[in-house]
Amino acid sequence: MPVEHSAGAIVFRPERKQVLYLVLHYEEGHWGYPKGHIEKGETAAETVRREIREETGIEDIDLISGFKELTKYFFVFEGQRIFKTVVFLLAKTQTKKVELSFEHIGYEWLPYTPALERITFKDEKTLLEKANRFIEEHDL
Repeated sequence: MPVEHSAGAIVFRPERKQVLYLVLHYEEGHWGYPKGHIEKGETAAETVRREIREETGIEDIDLISGFKELTKYFFVFEGQRIFKTVVFLLAKTQTKKVELSFEHIGYEWLPYTPALERITFKDEKTLLEKANRFIEEHDL
């Protein structure tokens, strides 16, 4: 069975005493986070920086140490079942403007509860819960 390894990030920015999370609307219809395949020779952190830049145009990324979550799932592509792992990091930015890549049809910067409602997949909702708790506990 084929295996794919990707990396992504929960991107956030502080604004007026609240935290806003970046959620991306994918062409397939779901809402999630920037992520992509780890290329040969790349670390997860390098992949995250590249994917955020490619998918959103955001370059001022501060990866927050101490937060790293792994998700695993299966999906079917062209009739073949594929096992996928995705390492998620936490990325802080000050940038508001997003320039979407061809992979996305929309985005929103949302406070925690609306972001949690917008995210499509259960595993990614759990990631947001963990990220939000981490941000609160570390006063980010």
